[in-house]
Amino acid sequence: MRKLTVAALAAVITALTVVAGAATAPEQTTSLTIYSGRDRVLVEPVLDRFEQETGIDVNVRYASSTALATALVEEGRNSPADVFWSTEPGTLGLVAARGLLKPLPQATMNKAPARFSTRSKRWVGTSARSRVLVYNTQLLEQSQLPRTIWGLTNSRWKGKIGIAPTNGSFQAFLGAAIHLHGEARMRTWLRGIRNNEPRTYPNNTTTVQAVARGDVAVGLVNHYYLYNVLADTPGLPIRNHWFQSGDPGSLVLAAGVGIVSSTKKHAAAQRFVEFLHSKWAQRFIARGPGAAEYPVVRGVPIRPGLRPLAQVKGPKYSLGRLSVDLPKAVRLLLEVGLLK
Repeated sequence: MRKLTVAALAAVITALTVVAGAATAPEQTTSLTIYSGRDRVLVEPVLDRFEQETGIDVNVRYASSTALATALVEEGRNSPADVFWSTEPGTLGLVAARGLLKPLPQATMNKAPARFSTRSKRWVGTSARSRVLVYNTQLLEQSQLPRTIWGLTNSRWKGKIGIAPTNGSFQAFLGAAIHLHGEARMRTWLRGIRNNEPRTYPNNTTTVQAVARGDVAVGLVNHYYLYNVLADTPGLPIRNHWFQSGDPGSLVLAAGVGIVSSTKKHAAAQRFVEFLHSKWAQRFIARGPGAAEYPVVRGVPIRPGLRPLAQVKGPKYSLGRLSVDLPKAVRLLLEVGLLK
C-alpha cells in the first residue's frame, strides 16, 4: 500500500513539474512580424543582421509610418504585427494613445535620452534627425538662404521651394510649430508657402533629388537624406542648411520603436528593440553606407563631417506631444490646400 502511495505521489509530482515547466519555460519563437516605416533600402541590413545573430526570421511589412499606424488602429487587437518601427514619433504616439503599444522596461527607456522617448514608456527612440533646408549650391550661396522658416514666404522663393506635405516628418515639424507658435501664425505661414507655388514631392528622397537636379532651389527635409542621395550619386551640388537657434525648421525628431500590445512574442519583440540599441545597429544607422542619422546610444560616433547634435539648436519641444499636435497639422494642410 505504501509503495502504491509513493508511486502515486511521484506520478502527481512529475505531472505538476511538467505543467509548471510548460508554464514557466522561456518563450520560444522562430519568427517576428515588424511593421516598418523605415525605408527598406536603409534598414534591411539591420534586419538581416538581427536574423543572423538570433535565428529569428523577420517578416517585414514596409509602408509609410502613417499608413502603418492607420493599419494598426484598424486591426486593433487582431493585428499580426509584433513591433512597430516608425520614422517619426507622431505616428508612434497616435498608436500608443489607442493602447496598442505596451510599456517598455525602464532599462530599455534608459538606453536613449529622455528627449527621444515618452513618459508613457510605450515607445523609445532608435535614432535622431534634424529638420534642415537642403539647397543647390550651383543656384545659391549659403548667405542667400533664410535664417528662419518665416523667410521662405518671401516672394523671391516663388517656384523655388520643394516640400513633401504627405510625409510624416514634415507633418511632425508643422505640428510642433503649431504648438510653439500658434495655429493662426502657422496658417499664415502655410498660405505664404502656397502662394510661392511650391513643388510637392512624395517624400524626402525625391525632394532632395529635385533640389540636386535644379528643379527647385531648396527643400524642407530631414538632414540625413542628403547623404542617402549622395551615396547613390556622389558629387551632386547639394548641401544642408540649418536655420537659426530655436527655429522650428531645425526641429530634432526621432525614429522610434514600440512593441504591439497584442503580440504573443514578447521576448522576441523585446530582443529586437534591444538589438536596435546595440552598438553595431547604432553604428550602422549612424555610419553605414549612405547613413548619417544621429545615434541615441552614448559612445557611438556620428558620421564624419556631420554637424554634432549638440550644435543643432532646434526649438524646445516634447516629442510626446505629437499625438496631439499631428492631427492639427494634417487639418491645417488640408485647409490651405497643400494636402488633398
